Order: sequence, then C-alpha cells, then structure tokens
Amino acid sequence: MLGNLKQKVYEANLKLVEYKLVLFTWGNVSEIDRETGLVVIKPSGVSYEKMKPEDMVVMNLDGEKVEGELNPSSDTPTHLELYRRFPEIGGVAHTHSTFAVSFAQAASDIPCYGTTHADFAFGSVPCTRDLTKEEIEGEYELNTGKVIAECFETRNIDYNAVPAVLVRSHGPFTWGKDGYDAAKNSAILEEVAKMSYLSRTLDAEPANEHILSKHYYRKHGANAYYGQK
Repeated sequence: MLGNLKQKVYEANLKLVEYKLVLFTWGNVSEIDRETGLVVIKPSGVSYEKMKPEDMVVMNLDGEKVEGELNPSSDTPTHLELYRRFPEIGGVAHTHSTFAVSFAQAASDIPCYGTTHADFAFGSVPCTRDLTKEEIEGEYELNTGKVIAECFETRNIDYNAVPAVLVRSHGPFTWGKDGYDAAKNSAILEEVAKMSYLSRTLDAEPANEHILSKHYYRKHGANAYYGQK
C-alpha cells in the first residue's frame, strides 16, 4: 500500500541526516495522501542507517495503524493533529536541531532580522505556550499538536505564510507541500535560527515591515517574481 509514498517519506527522512539536523533517532518526517486521508511516517526509534522504505508506517487520521510491522513515531499524534487542523499542508517534519531548540528552550519566538528569514516566513516564527501538567500527563503528543494549532489561531498567524513553530521547552516542527518540503523547511529554520541568535548577540533590531513584505511577496503569492516561470 502506498509504495511510492513510502519511498518518498523514507527519502525525506534521510534528508534530515543529510542536512545535519538529527542525531541518532531524533527526528521524523511524514506525508499525507489527501485523497485517501492516509499518512506515512517514520517508525519509532529506528536508526536512519538501518531504516528501509518498507519500514514506513501507514496511519489514518483517526490514529489507527493501517499498515506496517513497526510502531509509528511517538510524535505521530502531533503530525496527525497538524494534518487535521492545517488542511492545506502535505508534509510535516520534526527535529531537535541545535539553534531552533535553543529558542524553544528560551521560550522565545525567532524574530525576523533580515531578508533570509523574510524569504522563508512572513514574520516571527512563534513559540508556543507551555503545555499544562494535565496536557503532559494526558495525551501528550496529541496535546502538543493542539497547542501548536492554538498558537497559530490565537495569534492570528497564517500557517502557510509561517511554515514552522517552536514547541516551548521541546523543539521545532515544520511543514510544507510534501515531506521533502517539510524537511527543507527544517533546514531553513535551523539556519534562520542560527542567524537570529548571532544577530541578537550584536544587538540587532528586527527588520522593518517594508523589507519583510518585499522579500516575502517576491517569492510567495500571486505576484511573486523570484525564480523561473
């Protein structure tokens, strides 16, 4: 079932290694087939070196395993909640990359200091609130997804314009049109977080709204003109 998608998700997970975003088994990528509502995700705790395409696990949006010999990633309920709440995304990635995690552990948004960030996201990458004791002791991974969605809703952030979030005290989740795109956004987020950290040490001021808008909209939206047609 979904053999091509399993291969694609397998390769997207390996991109996290190629981009130097993960150590050991610290990350995962998934992708959804919107026609069937099925999600393919990395198995839990399996090293990237030993992982095979057929190890990928197929889940439905109700959290039921449809196919696979192995247990899905422990973060699967978070991924599924993001697919339910953000209906236009096609892939989700999660890492524990150093600079993005540093902002999450500092309970800080990643401000937009310049055009590299603005090319990626329209405004700051938000950091969620803490999960409550009850949320942690209950359905922790599901509640993580709910807190992410709550963050975007209460702060009126467009998840298409800002394809990333920091979960407070935890780390980053990113998304995109598919698994490859989500993994790519994880790499961009880590580089943006690194630049922002260094900019803070130099007492930089966030970029003004004019340069933010110019760089974001020249790459995104109906009137974008960056790249080739």
